[in-house]
Amino acid sequence: MRTVSNMCTMEGPAAESSKDPRPCSRVFRASYILQDLKPSVLYRIASGLLVLFAIGHTIGFRQTDPQWGVESLVASMRTIRFDVQGFSRTYWDFFVGSGLFVSVFLLFAAILAWQLGGLSLQTLRLLSTVTWALATLFVGVTFLSWKYLFIVPVVFSALISFCLIAAAWLARKQETGSVRVANGPNLPAT
Repeated sequence: MRTVSNMCTMEGPAAESSKDPRPCSRVFRASYILQDLKPSVLYRIASGLLVLFAIGHTIGFRQTDPQWGVESLVASMRTIRFDVQGFSRTYWDFFVGSGLFVSVFLLFAAILAWQLGGLSLQTLRLLSTVTWALATLFVGVTFLSWKYLFIVPVVFSALISFCLIAAAWLARKQETGSVRVANGPNLPAT
């Protein structure tokens, strides 16, 4: 049993027993659970999800379903050629090229997340701009997936965003060696 403030006593990561009749806040419970996680674990999970996302994207982005009724559109995208800055291209070329760019960047993000997972907390603190930029990028990817795509990329990008945000937050929180309690003092982490 660990008493973390005068308003809440925790047993195990998510227990809700309390000295006060008010329950522990959800924000506090989440921060209590997350404090035992290491940023490296979250970065490695994000990296694995990114590799799966890249594989799925690379295999799936050129697929069509006959029920969509887009065969004639795809056929015209593949056959109608035009000149662009000295190159003869089709819209299908642009579509495939753009899709493969996305796959390459997903793999780069996977490598970056894996490398971040191997760094010490001190080094992660020095790279906080990079860690928060990567997390913010995937929040943007999640929004764009939700607005323009479908459930699989939304779920993948949301999970990746969660892992990256939690890892960046943990690296910052573990730097101070304390846990902030909502409406309470900073308490030493144990």
